[in-house]
Amino acid sequence: MESISVFEIIKVGIGPSSSHTMGPWNAASAFIRIIKRERSIAEVKEVFLEFFGSLAKTGIGHGTDIAGMLGLNGEDFKTINTSKIDEKIEKIKKDQIINLGGEKEIPFVYGYHLVLNMQKSLDFHPNGMIFKAIFEDGTELVQDFYSVGGGFIASQEKNSIEKHCVRTLYPCHHGSDIVKYCEKLGFKRFSDLILINEESWRSQEETRQEALNIWKNIKECIYKGVNKEGILPGGLNVTRRAAGINRKLLGDKIYKNIDEWFKLVVDAEENFTNINKWIACFALAVNEENASFGRIITAPTNGASGVIPAVLMYSQAFTEFISEDDIVRFLLVAGEIGTLFKKNATISAAMGGCQAEIGVSSAMAAAGLTEILGGSIGQVLMAAEIAMEHHLGLTCDPIKGLVQIPCIERNTMGAMKAITAANIALESDPAKAKVTLDEVIQTMWETALSMSDRFKETSEGGLAIAVNVPEC
Repeated sequence: MESISVFEIIKVGIGPSSSHTMGPWNAASAFIRIIKRERSIAEVKEVFLEFFGSLAKTGIGHGTDIAGMLGLNGEDFKTINTSKIDEKIEKIKKDQIINLGGEKEIPFVYGYHLVLNMQKSLDFHPNGMIFKAIFEDGTELVQDFYSVGGGFIASQEKNSIEKHCVRTLYPCHHGSDIVKYCEKLGFKRFSDLILINEESWRSQEETRQEALNIWKNIKECIYKGVNKEGILPGGLNVTRRAAGINRKLLGDKIYKNIDEWFKLVVDAEENFTNINKWIACFALAVNEENASFGRIITAPTNGASGVIPAVLMYSQAFTEFISEDDIVRFLLVAGEIGTLFKKNATISAAMGGCQAEIGVSSAMAAAGLTEILGGSIGQVLMAAEIAMEHHLGLTCDPIKGLVQIPCIERNTMGAMKAITAANIALESDPAKAKVTLDEVIQTMWETALSMSDRFKETSEGGLAIAVNVPEC
């Protein structure tokens, strides 16, 4: 089984969906690389893109079509000016031209060259898409891709497109592996093992800097979210709430930058109600940014991107564990827990419902928090198990296919459950636990397989059909 770096699970992303936005964007970029490898961009006459299954059914709300076009246009979601996205898409549609790979302008008619096929699903995975390039000599290049969650893509031939297979020094594919190697090496902290394994990708200092860069991006995303008012795009007319909560909690206090704001948060009155509201505010801020094509931290997905930031920000604002080492250890442990779910179950709502997104992120956050609060290795794993146990069966039924209702509020709930799970685990003896993390991951996967497709990000069941929203 291939090892996965924690920074493939927790990484810089763009909203609104890792599987429905980042995945198709990555697939389009990969297709450009395949064209260059097999022929050349200069030889391409036309390019076609067809989305199937969940990608088609909720594609408009998730910006799947936008991601596909921008990826083909040679844009990178890690560097694109997000405020220019609408302008770029409008130009492609108006001019009916796409600049393939940023190198050659070719005809591109939306609805003809790009199609959302809501009547068909591909067998390999619900998030399927097919790219086709037609060359000047009439020959074709066809490639299928599948967005398998968290921005990861696959094809039927390769489960991980263009990835170099890495095997760490101490492969951890199950929770039991972590316990085994920590005992063997005499480690008392979960993160010590993960720090060594990450050397398969980069040095320990580079790992530390990447984690701190993730933290920097988290703070910036929350800060943007708590300072932005208005209505979220998509037609549901959902009002942003993070800014109002932030303003009410800070009263008449004034700040000019992110550091001044953060200090005011740290110095704010610390009663249970206020801290509870701050946690909700942090999560809402991130997911309101996500819903607006903002740059966020995918952890492990975009729909669940507010949970880990909210819990990590809580730890830095309202506990005594506020060092850079604590931040690094939190993210290493959280990311490693995410790899266990990806390898043994799924982090795709189209495969497993929302338990695969909010549930996994809550388990990750609970483990990370338990680690820095001084929990044992057994307590860290127990916290992750508790958090997931109480998300089992959670469906994905977004209204109008948008990552807004119930998705944004679910991040606040996932954060609260993570903190509660950590507190319970810290007061418990893991040796007396009746359910292990490995068992709950297996149960989650079995639940996912039994769940109706109507509740797997298709907007064909649950709240998505119970709430009648007229098309705008």
